[in-house]
Amino acid sequence: MIWHRGQQAASDVLRALLCACLMLSAVVHLDMWAGGMRLLDVVGPAFLLNGVGGIVLGVLVLVWRHWLPLLGAIGFGVATLTAFIISTTPGGFFQVHERWSGIPVWLAAISEIGAIVLGILAILVERPTQTAQDERAAQLEQAA
Repeated sequence: MIWHRGQQAASDVLRALLCACLMLSAVVHLDMWAGGMRLLDVVGPAFLLNGVGGIVLGVLVLVWRHWLPLLGAIGFGVATLTAFIISTTPGGFFQVHERWSGIPVWLAAISEIGAIVLGILAILVERPTQTAQDERAAQLEQAA
């Protein structure tokens, strides 16, 4: 892929911020898991998986220059935020009932919204433009 300097810088910043969002959500979930959520049947393992998954995705976003970790980060944010929103309804989420209160809740929610938005922006910034595709095609023709 042919990168322009501004596009590379924007991609680097977006990926770094996205990594920070994923890591923050992961740390919050691991802390809550250690603080008692681990005792719950379904939600306990989900919190542990969420924490480990967020860390893995955060690393992948930085080291693998591909759209797949970005898509994974968006899915992570959507799934995690959706599960929390469901837990705030009267029916709860697997017998867990949460409220929109407390620093960990807001840190996680904001970081998950950030993961969704930043993941989408990174995909848009990194998508090949028609000019880049034309330049690549021209390079391939010259090489042949």
